[in-house]
Amino acid sequence: MKSILKTILIASTLYVASAHAAPYGAPTQAPEFTGIEKWLNSEPLSMQKLRGKVVLVDFWTYTCINCIRTLPYVKNWYDKYKDQGLTVVGVHTPEYPFERSTENVSKAIQRFDIKYPVAQDNRYATWTAYNNQYWPAVYLINKKGQIVYSHFGEGKYQETEAKIRALLAEPN
Repeated sequence: MKSILKTILIASTLYVASAHAAPYGAPTQAPEFTGIEKWLNSEPLSMQKLRGKVVLVDFWTYTCINCIRTLPYVKNWYDKYKDQGLTVVGVHTPEYPFERSTENVSKAIQRFDIKYPVAQDNRYATWTAYNNQYWPAVYLINKKGQIVYSHFGEGKYQETEAKIRALLAEPN
């Protein structure tokens, strides 16, 4: 029984590590933002319109402590690299029913001083399109619109920033 559970754990770990083939393997096309109920801090965005830019997609929710701990890094990357071609999109996907309220999300955006676009994904449509399973989750998309890196949870901030810099340095 232990060996079966160990095999399942190893297989599921490999699946998660290879989700969207990033950072391992060949890049895959980034899904479009879909089923977005409301865009905050921005007009609606699309991956097609963002082609030629490096895009950081951050799945978060405003009551998740791990998400709150990553926000300073995401905000810093936005401030530091937005003029060099980085677009940050926060995809707010609620964990609890009260997090579906646009008013609550707007207040959280103000409280956390988030300046980048936030897509309200109340029906988990974009979450599902990305085959995401975690809060927080960061996906980096290259200028060709391909997911080339992902990280789930806290940490790997230096590695993520290094990947942002490398992607910004790539030719269009």
